[in-house]
Amino acid sequence: VIFFLISLFTIVAILEEQLIFQEIALRITKKFSTNTRGFFWVIILISTLSAAFIEDLSVAIIFIPIIVSTSEKMKINPTPILLGTTICINLASTLTPFGSAENILIANKFSLSTSWFFTNLAIYFIIATLLTLILLDFFVLRKHLNEIWIPHCEEYDEPLESQHLKEHELVILEESINPKLFYRNLGTLSIFFILLIIIPDILFVGILGMLLFVFINPRRNKAGGKKPDISYFFRKVDFKLPFFFITLFVLVFCFEKVGLIRIIEDFVVNMTPDNLFLLCILVLIITSVLSGFLDNLPVTVLFIPVIQILIALDFSSTPLLIAFILGINLGGNFLPQGSAADMMTLELSTKYCV
Repeated sequence: VIFFLISLFTIVAILEEQLIFQEIALRITKKFSTNTRGFFWVIILISTLSAAFIEDLSVAIIFIPIIVSTSEKMKINPTPILLGTTICINLASTLTPFGSAENILIANKFSLSTSWFFTNLAIYFIIATLLTLILLDFFVLRKHLNEIWIPHCEEYDEPLESQHLKEHELVILEESINPKLFYRNLGTLSIFFILLIIIPDILFVGILGMLLFVFINPRRNKAGGKKPDISYFFRKVDFKLPFFFITLFVLVFCFEKVGLIRIIEDFVVNMTPDNLFLLCILVLIITSVLSGFLDNLPVTVLFIPVIQILIALDFSSTPLLIAFILGINLGGNFLPQGSAADMMTLELSTKYCV
């Protein structure tokens, strides 16, 4: 899990270094700069599909500033778009085993492949995403279509002067990057996604994908030549999440030693009904509620042993795992603290006076 995360973060760092995501956003902006509803649907769908393959926090960091900046240029209120983006990012986490840190843990523990996620969760993802966008379009976006919006921090009661707009202007890509560089990285990214689908060993695919991206994006050295430089991109990677995983594993080991995991297991098993459907509903509700008030990653770590016990009691594994994955990812939409992507959206929205 740790090495796959490092590989994935390195790929994201390379794509950010080469401005690939910004180029995609720039093309979307140019095409839909006068079509608010089209921009709403396209930018959310693109960010949602990105979140299915890239860690959700990275997607929020990449797309939220782009949405705010584009909305400012179009003079439209970004609130409906930001709301739809953060909800759909959490929904996208259910589609693949690498869409979120929680899914990586679950897929690794229960040996779940990408095809398993597509087969069992794709229908939910499609229905939930489309329903969310339709409801937001009808009830939220429609109210703001004719509003002229300018970013303004009411808490400071600042006048809407040119100096204010200058201070809050976001810097994003204004001109297209080299087309060869863009299509080369986009093609490699497509190959990486295909390999993740057809090869069950995500660690092998992660390392292979990382090496491919390093190879096609050589760095210029002091002598003026170009060569692959993996150490340069490693220095760009934020290692907080991998180290957080390591501390979580240590914490779970300590919980097992003091008996906390056993207490949770006994509590859930004692509440377990004989009916599989009712059991799945119970798992869905408990994990959703806990993930809403806590970060969903610790809840995942605590409940993996519980799900293992329930499967050992001869309950069918597939319905239980579906309920578990949906509950963990749904909970992130209840309260901001339930998801790192939600917290990042809230923080960036405050920063940019939305």
